[in-house]
Amino acid sequence: MTKSGAEKKRIRRGASQNGGKDPSDAPSKKPSPGKDVYQLFAEKVRDNKKLESRWAVLQETRVEYFRGKDFVAFMANHPEIKEILESDKELDVEDVVNILLRKNLLVRCDRVTKTVRPGKKKLSSWPAHLEIYRDQVFSENDAFFAWTFMKRRTLWQTILSFLWPLVAVAMCLFPVYPYHCKLLVLYSCAGALLFIVNLLLVRAMVFGALWITLGKRVWIFPNINAEETTFGELIRFWPKKDEGEPPKWTSRLFYAAVVLLVIFLLRQHAPDEAARARYQKRVSNIIDDMLEWSPKLALSGMRDTKQTDANQTESDQPSDGAKPTTMGEAASNEDLEPNTGGATEDLGGTEREYDAGQ
Repeated sequence: MTKSGAEKKRIRRGASQNGGKDPSDAPSKKPSPGKDVYQLFAEKVRDNKKLESRWAVLQETRVEYFRGKDFVAFMANHPEIKEILESDKELDVEDVVNILLRKNLLVRCDRVTKTVRPGKKKLSSWPAHLEIYRDQVFSENDAFFAWTFMKRRTLWQTILSFLWPLVAVAMCLFPVYPYHCKLLVLYSCAGALLFIVNLLLVRAMVFGALWITLGKRVWIFPNINAEETTFGELIRFWPKKDEGEPPKWTSRLFYAAVVLLVIFLLRQHAPDEAARARYQKRVSNIIDDMLEWSPKLALSGMRDTKQTDANQTESDQPSDGAKPTTMGEAASNEDLEPNTGGATEDLGGTEREYDAGQ
């Protein structure tokens, strides 16, 4: 059947309203073929702070990982994140994770240490060292999954990446700083170093005292030397619950005796006041030389050295125009002078003895 004139006019009117294009050519709401919805989903999930994660070492590389049970709870509490998947938003959590594994956005890992350490009752909930698991499928029970893609840089990370070269140049220019700036940098670095050392000492002393007296393992501060420690763990003061078995009283007594022996030896071999004063003076002189050094003093010292060398050269040259003596001639003259004087004295003594005999 042929279309009527009214239908043809309606079609032309609709085409003119769409810019002369067919309605089927309208842009779709789906992302462009270059963008992967699962890549966007993975980035969105990783940037979300509600999913608990940790850092660990996987094949000599630091990776960020999470647990399978935490991911299931996260998706149950935040189902709106699955809207990014569009047509696949109705998939189960297990199917979504398996697709992420096939796309190499995730990798399933397993703990390296699979036995309970001595003094512990169970394995660590967040292991510090991981290895790749054989079966790359989702599991909720004691399964760990590490992100394999690079995380997008934040604005602060980009700014810091440009500031690090400036910091390096500033450190190289430290000798030419003004005196007050040198003092500020010196005291700041010394204060930070002293704070870290004191923090570690206090942490070790409290742990040792409570372990020997009460048999409890209490760390009042997190270990700042651990690679897997996050910033949130660094600012945590209160310790975690001790999950290990109490130590034997013989071990506590032995370590108490070792501590007392070390303290006794340190007191016996401690330097005296004179030695401490000499060491303090030496260190103070080194610091003063470093702080008071400046390019002007260095240049003036070079000029004084050159002037002293020139004066020494002029003094070595005779003013009467005679030939300057060489080093060998000067040495021979010095050897001859005392011998000649001694011979003269001997002759004078012989003449006096002869006159007395006459």
